[in-house]
Amino acid sequence: MQELLTQYPWLIPALQLWTIPWKGIALWIAARREDKRWFIALLIFQTAGILEIIYIFFIAKHKFQFLEKRKRK
Repeated sequence: MQELLTQYPWLIPALQLWTIPWKGIALWIAARREDKRWFIALLIFQTAGILEIIYIFFIAKHKFQFLEKRKRK
């Protein structure tokens, strides 16, 4: 593992830049829906955005309004 990090020092910052927006959106949606269990799970588990994406699109079935407006045009 240490070899991987020394060969690719940009890997952790890139992973953080990928994860932080997904986690923020997922936590915001869980809070708005009052999904306490999902909120806690999303807050505790670090899954590189995978759990967050599953929650946003499959559990909460969230549709982003700006995408809906594009489809209508």
